[in-house]
Formats: sequence, C-alpha cells, structure tokens
Amino acid sequence: MTVTETLTADEQRVSDLVDQLLSEFPPKSTSPTEFLGAQFDKGLAWVHFPEGHGGLGVNPKLQKLVNERVYAEGAPNPMYRNPIGHGMTGPTVVVWGSEEQKQRYLRPLFTGEEVWCQLFSEPGAGSDFAGLSSRGVRDGDEWIVNGQKVWTTLAHLSRWGLLVVRTDSEAVKHAGLTAFVVDMQAPGVEVRPLRQMTGEAEFNEVYFTDTRVPNSEMLGNPGDGWRVSLTTLMNERVSIGGTIPQKGSGTISALTSTWEKLPADRKDASTLDEVMQLWSRAEVLRLTNIRANQMRKMGDPGPEGSIGKMASANLNKDIYAKVMDLLGADGMLYGSYEMVRPETAMGFDTLQKAFLRSRANSIEGGTTEVMLNILGERVLGLPGDVRVDRDKPWSEVPRN
Repeated sequence: MTVTETLTADEQRVSDLVDQLLSEFPPKSTSPTEFLGAQFDKGLAWVHFPEGHGGLGVNPKLQKLVNERVYAEGAPNPMYRNPIGHGMTGPTVVVWGSEEQKQRYLRPLFTGEEVWCQLFSEPGAGSDFAGLSSRGVRDGDEWIVNGQKVWTTLAHLSRWGLLVVRTDSEAVKHAGLTAFVVDMQAPGVEVRPLRQMTGEAEFNEVYFTDTRVPNSEMLGNPGDGWRVSLTTLMNERVSIGGTIPQKGSGTISALTSTWEKLPADRKDASTLDEVMQLWSRAEVLRLTNIRANQMRKMGDPGPEGSIGKMASANLNKDIYAKVMDLLGADGMLYGSYEMVRPETAMGFDTLQKAFLRSRANSIEGGTTEVMLNILGERVLGLPGDVRVDRDKPWSEVPRN
C-alpha cells in the first residue's frame, strides 16, 4: 500500500513555484545572477519574507524544501558570494528598512550583485558592543560619521554596509545607538586588510572620516540601533550555527573522510570511538537545528539561535583538532602563506586552513562566553550579571 503525503496549501504553492523556476530558468543553462533574480522574483529567496520582497509570507521551514530542490539541480548558493548580506543584513533590512530601502537593496543583495558587510565591532567594543564610540552627528538631512570598525568580514568587496554608531552620548549606552545603511564607496570610507593566521585577509578594519550618510538611510528611528543590531546578531548566530546539512555532510565529513583514508594499521578502536563521538555530536546539533528552524519566525529568531552558534563553534574546533591528529605530521604542512584577500568567507581549500580558521568560530558572532550568558539569562532564567553602567549616560561610563 502506498501512502501519499498530503501537502498543505503553502507547501503546494511553494512546490509549484519551484517547478516553474526550474522549468523557466534551468540552473545548468542559466547564469547565476539571472537564476537568483528569478528565484527572488518568485518569492523563493527567503520564503518567510513578505511578498514583493523575495518571500511569500509563509513558514520559514519551507525554505528547506526550496533549497533542497534547487541545489539538487545545480542552482547557485547565494550565501557563497554574499554570506553577510544573505544571512544577516537582508533579514535586518526587511524588518527595519523603509519600503524604499527594501525595494532598493534586497534583490541585488540576494543575487550577489551587491555584497554587504556588517560594521559593528570596534577596538574598544567587541563583546560589549553597546559600548561603541564611533559617532554620528546630525547635519541637516545627513549624518557625519567618524570612527573605526574592526573584524569586518568582506569589507574589501562590499558595496553597502550595515553601520551602527552612537548618536546620543547622554543616553544610556544601549539607547544612544542608531543604525544606517552606509555606502562603502563614499568619501571618507577607508578599508584596510587584517591578515589572519590563515594568511588570508578575510577580515578588515574600516575607518570613517567625516563620512556623510543621508538621513533616509537610517534603519528604524534614532536610538533604535541596539534593537536593530539584535535582529542582525540573532540572525548571524542562526546563520553561523544553524546550518542544516545532509546527514553526515558538512564539517563532520572532513573528519570521516580523513578517517576512511587512514591506513588499516592506524585505525584502532580507541580512535574510532573518538571519531564516532564527534559524529554523534554533529548529528545531535543537526537535528536540533532542524527543530529550531521549524520554530523560527521572521525578525529576531530569539535566543535559541545562540544554542546552535555556541555548539557549532565548539564542535568545529574539536572536529578539526581531531582531523589534525589523524593527519599526523602532514597536519603541519600548510603550503603557501601568501596574503590573499578572498572572494568569499565560505569554504576552505585545505584541512590545515580549516583548522586554523575554526579557532575564530568561538569569537565571531558573539563569543562563547557571551552565548553562555544569553542562554543562562534568557533561556534558563538565571540571574543576570551585575551591570553597574546600566543606568548611567554613556558619557559618564569609564572607558579605556
């Protein structure tokens, strides 16, 4: 007896639109930009976004249906070219942007024609992001921005940036922030590479010197910067830690494939047990992310995203450490160490590079210590840290 699964109306609608997309724009004979543009126009970019802005206003879990089918046909992954835009700034623009901003930015962001970066961290404001000191001063219909941002992924490729600056020094630190879309090619914007231990300069530092940003490029209202940044950060944590690969694929496949290539005399039971423990952790995380994705809503995904982010950071580091153990002396062979400014922040051409790059996983998108605080306070309901600067104007808070 054959049991036929009954599709819901939304599932049927999404399935029919995917059929149309693949029929009208076969991925293997369509340019990536044209295909992604068509995917956006049919509402299949982010299905939970509003109609007309790359979505259909349906449950985000249906994005999995879209992705599985289009990738199976060889469609391009928009995350590869524009990971910050697709995973972080796009969801922020659709929640906080004006109608004009949504119409202007979302489609070329999804197609990869315009790369985005996120301008949050500063030399004196990393984990304490609300303590940032870059300033925005109103001047008629513009804001004059001065300051420095750091660890800005792909800033050297970016056309636009999501920028948060302090616009009110007399407000408490969380309330005096404002978010803008900034033109990365505007006068007064300088991007300098930061070479990492991988040899690459995926990260950058960005300087703003009397950079003028139109008031129309504000996201939300003056003082909304902290809430805007929370939308970005929660989506970033889902983007970093919420990936749902096929069973046995993703990061863990680097370990299992390395194990399979070992000579028989090195495959002892003890090491196999360690490999299987890591495989089990990867599978538990994958299943947890599936559940979290099914509960996700547009906007701020909630603190649950911190679970996947924290777990994936620790897991990736442990997996690649074990890969290096299995490689033995070969793990020390790195190859060329020439500085490169990469075209994407995704993927690694060697296991050694993946090992070094995974060290940053527990820092980027919020440190593991910050994730633990969020989970303790917002998920478990534990008492919060003592914050002596909560009620003080930013101008009165001591800083280094």
